[in-house]
Amino acid sequence: MKIINLKLLLFSFMFLNVSSSVFAQDEYFYIFLAFGQSNMEGFADFEEQDTIEDDRFKVLQAVDCENLDRKKGQWYPATAPITRCQTGISPADYFGRTLTAHLPEEIKIGIINVSVAGTKMALFQKDNEKYVASSPDWLQNKVKEYDGDPYGRLIELAKIAQKDGVIKGILLHQGESDTGDQTWPVQAKGVYDNILNDLGLEANSLPLLAGEMVSAEQGGKCASMNTVINTLPDVIPQAHVISSTDCEAVEDGLHFSAAGYRELGKRYGMKMLSLLEQ
Repeated sequence: MKIINLKLLLFSFMFLNVSSSVFAQDEYFYIFLAFGQSNMEGFADFEEQDTIEDDRFKVLQAVDCENLDRKKGQWYPATAPITRCQTGISPADYFGRTLTAHLPEEIKIGIINVSVAGTKMALFQKDNEKYVASSPDWLQNKVKEYDGDPYGRLIELAKIAQKDGVIKGILLHQGESDTGDQTWPVQAKGVYDNILNDLGLEANSLPLLAGEMVSAEQGGKCASMNTVINTLPDVIPQAHVISSTDCEAVEDGLHFSAAGYRELGKRYGMKMLSLLEQ
């Protein structure tokens, strides 16, 4: 009898632990991972309209920022800047705002943005030590903000987020530094596959939205890379390319203006809305 009671006690304890962890996760909290280089990091200066809080749009802070009174690994209102302490507005900002504007009120949106200006896709591979070591000091300094491992930081935060909500998709804007590299789609697939595997998710289970570089019509210096980016769905069934046509750019031919980021972010958002409705 004592043995049976002990077994029941142990079972009850295990059930309560499992139940508490399950019920702590909010199925109406949709979380999205974002990574890339400067355009996803946020290049343009943000404006007052980009700092208005939306109670349903949160960011899981990727680094400690005293100037923003934010600590790594904690949720905050997703107001610019949402990447690091001194970054600008990015497509992720208006991706989230677009979703909250169109989804039912009970649904909240969470963003995790781990991006590094000037980097190649190689930085987000697991065997990136040689790439980082051979990079210029300014890029290594940015990488140091993620303790030397941006990919590891993305996974670390995503695992925290999985306790709070449900990861629904991945946002990517990267390619300027890989312009002309025909292996880019395969590299991107490697990162995508690693993310899903490391988070315990089924293969090809999440949509991946990849934005185009500044278009040729806007003077894009890397516009030729868009042809390569548009082959991504050939290697990742869940990949979708977001057009940059008519998204306003700045004179350097590499980055979007604040207005361009808002428009590009809305396009990411509208595409994700169509996928969530399926």
